[in-house]
Amino acid sequence: MSHSLRVIFAGTPEFAAAALAAIHEAGFAVPLVLTQPDRPAGRGMKLQASPVKRYAEEHGIAVAQPPSLRRNGKFPAEAAAAIDQLRATPHDVMVVAAYGLLLPQEVLDIAPHGCINIHASLLPRWRGAAPIHRSIEAGDAETGITLMQMDAGLDTGAMISEVRMPIHDTDTTATLHDRLAAAGAKLIVDALIELERSGKLAATPQPAEGATYAEKIGKHEAALDWRRPAAELARQIRAFDPFPGGASTLDATVLKVWSATPTDAPRKAEPGTIVDVSPEGVVVTCGEGALRITQLQKPGGKRLPVRDFLAGSTLAAGQRFDLAQPQ
Repeated sequence: MSHSLRVIFAGTPEFAAAALAAIHEAGFAVPLVLTQPDRPAGRGMKLQASPVKRYAEEHGIAVAQPPSLRRNGKFPAEAAAAIDQLRATPHDVMVVAAYGLLLPQEVLDIAPHGCINIHASLLPRWRGAAPIHRSIEAGDAETGITLMQMDAGLDTGAMISEVRMPIHDTDTTATLHDRLAAAGAKLIVDALIELERSGKLAATPQPAEGATYAEKIGKHEAALDWRRPAAELARQIRAFDPFPGGASTLDATVLKVWSATPTDAPRKAEPGTIVDVSPEGVVVTCGEGALRITQLQKPGGKRLPVRDFLAGSTLAAGQRFDLAQPQ
């Protein structure tokens, strides 16, 4: 079916592409898509289009890729041109999902119904760049999607609707991301249908208490500090799959740890000591309990289950991972 509501869409990664696809497939007109400039990626560091740009180009939707939308930023001419293009493109509402550029008030004010953001947390918890990773890392029992009427603050706008989902003990950022992306896509389509039907969306201000900030994930955070409790390290490893993984140095080699579960320490040993090696897992003592590692990767190698990893590398009880940070 087709809809009369016209939607400009701004987003960049897979999470956003899922929402754009749902909006387009539901029959809403998308006269323009904004996404980040192409970035170097992969082994050859060739310029790559974002998932949102790839979807738009495959479906004949116009794309703009300004490096900034702030007139007083580093790219004033490009920002001014993009704002002119937004003003010249007739539309009713703007939908924003993981776009990655700041939207100044001037941009928020262009669409008659403003800008709706699809945010991957239960606001006000985990405002900011990495809500999926941080919710797993912190051991939250549940998370979800919040649709928000954007204002000039960082994820501070009034909440339109939300959907909740549990975080499972086995969830990684990759698995949780996919469930949240699908939920966000459905929620935004429902909201757009409601907006078209009634001409407005009710929104509730976010509560003042309980706000947390989900800092962007840094590569340096991969380092596993074996003095911490095993349960926390297991969450860190799940939160940082697919990026940046968990990492620790053994005999001057940085090993990536991709999968691990907390277990009881079979005997007392200094944190970071390997106390048991079997095809079922490599058990390493922690500040509290121990971690059974079930998936490892050596430099230049693939992610391997422990059974396969041990076929090509020797690990033995008594070896000890460095407590110092791997570089």
